[in-house]
Amino acid sequence: MKKRKLVMGTFGGLLLLFGAVTGFQTLTLESRQPAAKPTSVEIDKDKALQHLSEAITYQTISYEDRTKFDFSEFDRFIEFLQNSYPSIHEELALERINNYALLYKWEGTDSSLNPIGLTSHYDVVPVLKGTEENWEQEPFSGTVTEDAIWGRGTLDDKIGVIGIMEAVEYLIQEGYQPKRDMYFMFGFDEEIGGEEGAKAIAETLKNRGIRFDFVMDEGGAIVENMVPGVSQPVGVVGVSEKGSATVELTIEGSGGHSSQPKDQTNIGRIAKAISKLEETQFHAELRGPGEDLFEFVAPEMNLGMKYVFANKAIFKPVIEHILLQEPASAALIRTTIAPTIFQAGEQSNVLPEKATAIINLRLMPGDSLEEVKSFIEKTIDDKQISVSISGSEATKVSSVDGWEFSTIQQAARNVYGNAVIAPYLMVAGSDAKHYDDVSNNTYRFLPVQITAEDLNRMHGTNEHVSIDNYLNSIKFYAELIKEANK
Repeated sequence: MKKRKLVMGTFGGLLLLFGAVTGFQTLTLESRQPAAKPTSVEIDKDKALQHLSEAITYQTISYEDRTKFDFSEFDRFIEFLQNSYPSIHEELALERINNYALLYKWEGTDSSLNPIGLTSHYDVVPVLKGTEENWEQEPFSGTVTEDAIWGRGTLDDKIGVIGIMEAVEYLIQEGYQPKRDMYFMFGFDEEIGGEEGAKAIAETLKNRGIRFDFVMDEGGAIVENMVPGVSQPVGVVGVSEKGSATVELTIEGSGGHSSQPKDQTNIGRIAKAISKLEETQFHAELRGPGEDLFEFVAPEMNLGMKYVFANKAIFKPVIEHILLQEPASAALIRTTIAPTIFQAGEQSNVLPEKATAIINLRLMPGDSLEEVKSFIEKTIDDKQISVSISGSEATKVSSVDGWEFSTIQQAARNVYGNAVIAPYLMVAGSDAKHYDDVSNNTYRFLPVQITAEDLNRMHGTNEHVSIDNYLNSIKFYAELIKEANK
């Protein structure tokens, strides 16, 4: 009995100690959000709306087949910029690279400081044929209603180009002069990879020895109900992009009549390989930008969730299990596998001699193409299936602890005072990756507060942005320029 009491007492003491330590961790968790300093930027609303509205009317569409580009529309758009922003074109140097990539330089007063770059793109995706009648407003009308601007590019990404131009024009007219050189870089083929736009701009700057402290492009946004336990909107700033790879699984062998099939057919073996990959999956781990996201939002969570994330070292397996339950959160902690194309057979009574499957993968930072291929070969364990891989690895991970990230945080908080601004891992692609070689840090953030439905409209039907969001984006860019030059 005494021994039992001793064991129970020891257990109770350990439990009490555990509660004290974890409770202390929770209660002492400090916010990583800078205090908001409400913006004093005042925008000429009517003129700003007129400019974005007109910008949407130019059909600067990117096509995979570059011969389909209507460059007269791109010429008209550039002429529109020159007419709409006279102060910029008097004060800043403009260089056109590959005719349509635009590079503006605003010279600062201190040449010893590294420059800052803001980049966006003015090309847009086509409107899917047959969907035109589903639009509430014409897709290239630039219609301004009581509360929104409509059309292709309002969210992706003419809002970025026009938002930056409006902010710079405003600051020049206010007599503002930056300390460091500022570069504004606008691509014209981002939607098909940015090879002749952003990549060419970056190569030009690299050849001139230009090195940025940071470059900021489109990417994350401010979203409500994004993180469990956080009631405020959360603005996510991409500090890295996942890599994108295409894997092809191929098997060839004898076909024959379907009346006498082998126990394992070509289709069956490829299907089995895919099944193994989906069952196994890549290792999931809360690390890197995904972990950083929760480091920044944990102090803003309700008490229960804060307790879990404040003691992440203890509850990490539980957190990872929870994150794996939803595709969006699972993508933050592992390389993803998405079979997208299956090709085999031409006739219902003939066994195909060849079967092929295409798999799209999005790679976590740190997972190399070679390692991914090796994992796939080991998992499918079928030497008759050939595995080929092509694509790009994840971009470098930018700092979340330096002044560069806190500058973006501060600018966002100055405009969206109740938002929690945090880093995250971007699962899509952007032009930012092209600037990795010329910048110490590359960030991805579209300064608007949007819904999940808005995200679906970016490349879909009824793309539009609220007037408030658009005006706030201009204020953000003005605040960012000022914060970066303090």
